[in-house]
Amino acid sequence: MSGTSLDGLDVALCRISGSGTDTIIKIEAFQTWPYSPRFKNSILRVFAKPLIDFQKLTELNAVIGKTHGQLVLKSLKKWGIRPAQVDCIASHGQTVFHAPKFLYPKATCNSTLQIGDGDHLAVETGVLTISDFRQKHIAAGGEGAPLAVYGDYLLFSEKGKNRLLLNAGGIGNFTYLPASAKANDVFVTDTGPANTLIDQVMRKYLDQPFDRDAKLAKSGACNTALLTALMTHSFFKRKFPKTIGPELFNVEYIVQAQQASGTETISLPDLLATLTTFSAVTMANAITRVIGKKKFELYISGGGAHNPLMMHVLKEQLPNVVFHTMNELGISGDAKEAVLFAVLANEALVGGSINFGNRSRIPSVSMGKISFAK
Repeated sequence: MSGTSLDGLDVALCRISGSGTDTIIKIEAFQTWPYSPRFKNSILRVFAKPLIDFQKLTELNAVIGKTHGQLVLKSLKKWGIRPAQVDCIASHGQTVFHAPKFLYPKATCNSTLQIGDGDHLAVETGVLTISDFRQKHIAAGGEGAPLAVYGDYLLFSEKGKNRLLLNAGGIGNFTYLPASAKANDVFVTDTGPANTLIDQVMRKYLDQPFDRDAKLAKSGACNTALLTALMTHSFFKRKFPKTIGPELFNVEYIVQAQQASGTETISLPDLLATLTTFSAVTMANAITRVIGKKKFELYISGGGAHNPLMMHVLKEQLPNVVFHTMNELGISGDAKEAVLFAVLANEALVGGSINFGNRSRIPSVSMGKISFAK
């Protein structure tokens, strides 16, 4: 798994038995391989931009697939596993553009693009590869995201317990697993930015990937005028479920909000404090709007779980909610997304589609395309 934060490739070695609600999974090993600055910059040239060098995009489709394959082989060597011992690789690829129709009035359909072709990964590793999961979701009427709901339901739903799984990655999203444990009662949505704006500002002004431990943000103060301006976009008034990406939440979005609020000259720590608060407040607002007064257990994953300021504001905004880590459910929060795509691959090969019904607006489909190694 490689997300919109572009920090590296998460590789999880999973042992899976069964399928559907009988799925049992054990994480044998996990590794994150940071991207080199040069590799990350090559992706940033085409990432979330409406106008790009198309030759570079075409080349990267192969290069990312090959590079991911090399990192998988590096992981297996480290763990003492031969490629022949692996049944399949589940590859999310690298999202470079996500375009829900509402964001582009002239668009004729929802669309999204992940590059890092599965054939290159399969040939590089010699292992059958399942990839390109999001297109089926769109073809069946979805927006291509969030896909975590499929694995969340199969692995973490438990009768008698209301659980909310919040992922504070580049973009915030959550899955609500009701105590009924019925698929057609499950709910999933994006909430807005989590780390993406913070990371983009750190890259722009300090050439750093992120604000480690919120060190800079904690030294600043939230600017109320800017926070109000950031929250005025119509996205936050749209009905749930919905999806979004850095195509909207980017540096230009911040610049426009600063101009509207007259806050162009605030300090970098104050800007980061405001952006961190913005992410936490919009995640909390979405949860409150969807869940209402229901009592639930909240399990958080993603980079935001390691951001002390974001966590502080989230807990302030949700004072009656008990926060848990994903580790308490048996899976590391850092490994969760990679593991969920392993579950999707397992369903594509030996499972079937779960009937989520019409109420949830979650397409009841099996996803992923198969690339043979030979």
